[in-house]
Amino acid sequence: MAARPVRIPPLPTEDRDQRAQELLAPLGADRKVLNIFATLVRHPRLFNRWSPFGGVLLHRGELTPRHRELLILRTAWHCRADYEWGQHVEIARAAGVTDAEIARIPGGPRAEGWEGLDATMLAAADELHHDAEIAGPTWATLAAELNERQLIEIPMVVGHYHLLAFTLNSLGVAPEPDAAPLPQ
Repeated sequence: MAARPVRIPPLPTEDRDQRAQELLAPLGADRKVLNIFATLVRHPRLFNRWSPFGGVLLHRGELTPRHRELLILRTAWHCRADYEWGQHVEIARAAGVTDAEIARIPGGPRAEGWEGLDATMLAAADELHHDAEIAGPTWATLAAELNERQLIEIPMVVGHYHLLAFTLNSLGVAPEPDAAPLPQ
């Protein structure tokens, strides 16, 4: 896949005013600020509201990290979101998703090797992407194993990562240099 043109570049360090520095401080105080943050901070009011919401889903959500990452990677695949894919491959590995499983995600829930709740999570991501709703049979399977908060979180995670894919793809936010490439 050809790299998207960068339409809005990350805000250079030397151009960051006090507000941008304050917003970015918790995200990269002693390391390089990721392109996603350095780009989106150009709209401080949105960044200030979006960042805590994304943080809840990513760090304090009710879903297991494994299931959250399956949802995110399947969403990234559907949206051809190279930035999301690259960032979340590493996060998924840390959550216990194996390289073999990551390689199977593009094949979807019916790919050989998926079963149980993992397959149902991928199916939910597919249904939300294609129909904007989790189908009845998939919902019933999820509801049999998850609590109410987790059920609420599934479409929130998928929707949030669609929003990010639309934004990052449209702005042309470049993947980090060491990010895993989106599979073809």
